[in-house]
Amino acid sequence: MSLQTRIKAAGAAAATVPVDAGRHRAVKRRTKRAVMDRMGYDEVARISAYIDPARARSELRPAVEAALNVEEPGDLATPERETIIDEILDDVVGLGPLQPLIEDDTVTEIMVNGCRSAFFERGGVLYPIEHAFEDDEQIRVLIDRIISPLGRRIDERSPIVNARLKTGYRVNAVIPPVAIDGPILTIRKFSDRICSLDELVGLGSLPLWYAQLLSCAVSLRQDLAVAGGTGSGKTTLLNALSCEISTGERIVTIEDSAELKFAHHPHVVRLEAREASIEGEGAVTIRDLVTNALRMRPDRIVVGEVRGAECCDMLQAMNTGHDGSLTTLHAGTEQETVVRLTLLARYGIDLPSELIEEQIAMALDGIVMSERHADGRRFVSSYSGVRRGASGGVELERYVTFDAATRAWTLDREPPFIAEGLRSGTLTQEEVDEWRSLCPSS
Repeated sequence: MSLQTRIKAAGAAAATVPVDAGRHRAVKRRTKRAVMDRMGYDEVARISAYIDPARARSELRPAVEAALNVEEPGDLATPERETIIDEILDDVVGLGPLQPLIEDDTVTEIMVNGCRSAFFERGGVLYPIEHAFEDDEQIRVLIDRIISPLGRRIDERSPIVNARLKTGYRVNAVIPPVAIDGPILTIRKFSDRICSLDELVGLGSLPLWYAQLLSCAVSLRQDLAVAGGTGSGKTTLLNALSCEISTGERIVTIEDSAELKFAHHPHVVRLEAREASIEGEGAVTIRDLVTNALRMRPDRIVVGEVRGAECCDMLQAMNTGHDGSLTTLHAGTEQETVVRLTLLARYGIDLPSELIEEQIAMALDGIVMSERHADGRRFVSSYSGVRRGASGGVELERYVTFDAATRAWTLDREPPFIAEGLRSGTLTQEEVDEWRSLCPSS
């Protein structure tokens, strides 16, 4: 049954027959137990392990229907019967009460804060999930079902786990004693659809002239950092920028959880960090992968996010012939971005901040900010150039300014790489003149 059909069935049940929530849960609990008793846990587990969830649901459905007929023979309205059957199949095959949200392409994040509080995000706005879980044990069972096939473990000794589902969705789970109010589960979903700069323009995230400027920056091999807060659209923008890289170049992507996607680029190597196994062995860090990427003859290195000592290696890569590399990091402003890069780099090398800032000034060409507003909309906001100051250190020069109140962009200064592109012949005068005609001036 499709998500839309299930929603309609649930709505019809609510509209035609008053549903006793307590009775509903009791019937569901008895029916589920009856299925397990009659089929056996091993057989249910075997079917549930199918790669194709639809096949697993199809095989289990007759057993669930038969068990429900025994537990409640003819006493339930058809819509409620269908709801109970689907909920049991979700529990056994899918992610329980979260399964409809997993199937909903408009939902981008699911957050469970113990059994009494749960939310989902749609269009950048949070909505509550009513009565998702009966108790904390149900959440623990769901967490174990998610991470066990991935060879991961969560217990009091290791109460935090990060994992990636086969769908590519990122999962974070935290349990007591670290999680004081009960198990916490966060699932971040990623669409298979690749959002290009043109699509971001269509969404109103930035104007056409700004998108063309960023595309030009990538083509002219500017080293860029995309910065912003959590959920501001950094990864989406990074992916859009990465898709502007010429198909004649070799790209190595490095991520904590693989999210970047390339539809038509023929030469992409994707690397993903790995946490230690249950035995505490086999960890592969972002820094390990950055170091290894330098031996893979990359034209461009794209690091999903720098958050530790790998920042030092990333800066060195930008300074040693890998121009046009891209990365993201958490920061609220361009100035905060420089400070954060400095602090992160010091994790990897014991040098004074002044020398690290010199490294940043030589390595990085620009910082692009991304932000999310209270209404959930995301914008590619300001863009600043990075250069070495007259007295050393980092000096920022604003290229594009974004007015959050009016949601308007202004070109403060034409970046010098435009003139460089003209001199090198990468850009034609006609292309530049056409782009200039679109740009609003300050």
